[in-house]
Amino acid sequence: MFNVERWQEIFETLRKNKLRTFLTGLSVASGIFILVILLGFSSGIENGVTSEFQQDATNEIFVRTRITTKGYKGLNPGRRIQLKDEDFAMVSNNYDEFLEYRTANYSIWGGQVAYKNETGNYRVQGVLPDNQFIENADIGKGRFINFSDVNENRKVAVIGNKVSQDLFKTENPIDKYISIFGIPYKVVGVYFDPGGEREESQVFLPLTSARVAFNGGDNIRNMSFTVKMSENFDEAVAVSKNITEAIEKDLKEKLIIAPDDTAAIRVNNTLEEAQKIYSLIDTIKAVFWFIGIGTIIAGVVGVGNIMIIIVKERTKEIGIRKALGAIPASIIGMILQEAIFVTMFSGLFGLIAGLAVLEIAGPYVDSPFIKFPQVDFGTAITTVFILVIAGAFAGFLPAYRAAKIKPIVALRDE
Repeated sequence: MFNVERWQEIFETLRKNKLRTFLTGLSVASGIFILVILLGFSSGIENGVTSEFQQDATNEIFVRTRITTKGYKGLNPGRRIQLKDEDFAMVSNNYDEFLEYRTANYSIWGGQVAYKNETGNYRVQGVLPDNQFIENADIGKGRFINFSDVNENRKVAVIGNKVSQDLFKTENPIDKYISIFGIPYKVVGVYFDPGGEREESQVFLPLTSARVAFNGGDNIRNMSFTVKMSENFDEAVAVSKNITEAIEKDLKEKLIIAPDDTAAIRVNNTLEEAQKIYSLIDTIKAVFWFIGIGTIIAGVVGVGNIMIIIVKERTKEIGIRKALGAIPASIIGMILQEAIFVTMFSGLFGLIAGLAVLEIAGPYVDSPFIKFPQVDFGTAITTVFILVIAGAFAGFLPAYRAAKIKPIVALRDE
């Protein structure tokens, strides 16, 4: 039941100790404020990293080749390794049951693309239809490359939204013709990408027609695969890692590359990289919680100290209460209530201030690795729960001491 007299006593006690109460409350509020800001920015880091991974499939295995750095089986170092269709077919066939999407790419950097009087240099890639899902490309207009385009060497193109804006302005590009190094291609689609303008500054062609136009033969620059995901993330990472190692081993044997030559061929596993990064984020969160809780503890100690002083100052009053029949539980309840009130009020002020700062400053944080710093409802509730526990902890020792005071001793106190 709400006891008006009890609350009047609490406010009167705090009023008599305004400076001490203010400084103690400030330390608690500062602790919560710092904790909220740290948790908000750890959330922003997680959002930023997640956003970066969304630019491409998170379960991608990416294969690219360079130059050998070691001699092997009579071959000298310095050989440029070239992937071909047969290499792509070997990997696709050997690991078909584990793979979801797959594509081989033939890239032309700095491709000169023109429409009427507008020109620009963009990355031009010959790809297979699955590239849409590996790149997380969202088709805004028209369609993506299909297998008919690939099989029939059609001169069609899918352009990024940035390319569309640069060359076509407000005009609808679908079924219009662009020129790539003087060769006309019909635009059949426009795509959007989570990576923004950088990823949308590309032009996709069917793999076959790109290689015909640029004398690529059966060469491919790189190839990408996505692994079928299981419900268990750690299990999916383990499967992806095993497949990555097996693909690298198979390709090194086929292309005659030394097993310990790490530069000649690189097989990257984004799922394993994601696991490492998310593990790092969890560590950052734990460190932030440790710092925040440590700051709160400093404030709680301050609350405990001020309650000890208050109990000392009210020793005679407590003795009178006990002489008049107050039981220890009521004395403990009175002191705990004061401690919890100071902690809760100060902590909620710090919580609201922290949330306000994140709400105001969040939209102005412009970094690819920190996006939308915020604290979710569950974390806010957890913080409030910590405040209640902290307040009770801060008041327990003073309350226990107050309950143990003997009336006759208290009444003698000067």
